[in-house]
Amino acid sequence: MEDPAHDFDFWLGEWEVHDPAGTHVGRSSITALFGTGALAEHWRGDGGVEGHSLNAWDPERGCWHQTWLDSTGGVLLLDGALRDGAMVLEGIDADARQRITWTQEDDGVRQVWETSKDDGTTWETAFDGRYTRAG
Repeated sequence: MEDPAHDFDFWLGEWEVHDPAGTHVGRSSITALFGTGALAEHWRGDGGVEGHSLNAWDPERGCWHQTWLDSTGGVLLLDGALRDGAMVLEGIDADARQRITWTQEDDGVRQVWETSKDDGTTWETAFDGRYTRAG
């Protein structure tokens, strides 16, 4: 049996991030923590927003957890797991249900952030980023 604590290792690295049109939107640094499979993210968006997330497998609850904080005061708590090869984390904030999916692609990682204001019946894309290795 594979160790689910390392299911998110594909996101490790230094990344340049572009939108679907190819416009550069930011940079992200994903580093390993403590040798446990936990990850720390540092996002620097070209629009001036900076954010950090901590991501870890929670063996007690049997799921992945992310806590996101950003320079606008935003806080987001997400839980989930690897589904069909993609990391899918979901949560609810004051405004909507949130779902973020990271999919490993040949040349990097695609991150799609979706929101639903009708409890998951319909979803709108809030962010669609293509991560390519920096350098």
